[in-house]
Amino acid sequence: MDSQQWRCNGVAIEEPGDNYGFVYVITNLTNQRKYIGKKFFWSLKRKQVNKKKKRVTVESDWKKYWGSNDELKKDISLLGEEKFTREILHLCKSKGVTNYLEAREQFERHVLENKEEWYNSWIMVKVNRTHLNKL
Repeated sequence: MDSQQWRCNGVAIEEPGDNYGFVYVITNLTNQRKYIGKKFFWSLKRKQVNKKKKRVTVESDWKKYWGSNDELKKDISLLGEEKFTREILHLCKSKGVTNYLEAREQFERHVLENKEEWYNSWIMVKVNRTHLNKL
């Protein structure tokens, strides 16, 4: 299995399809410590077109993304990417669903309660019931 690729149910994900984002777990293979996070496939950028600023959707850096946690990134830098796996837990159709499922996974797995098992050090989410219409 190539740790460089994002995998979902054992299958490498090459393209986002009609998904907006995903919830993932990165696992350190040397000590089994994990990180739960989310990443969006797309972002909005402002671009100058015919002297007018337009908002355009562009693909994010999701293929090369290794999380936002500083401690995790430090370990990846020290140990190398080959000592980590990246698994997609949920492919999501909207930003709100992505935010909700990330927080749900973090709370259900008690990521803040066990520093030896999880890299996560905080949970931040703002979700409205209407965000879950695409769940």
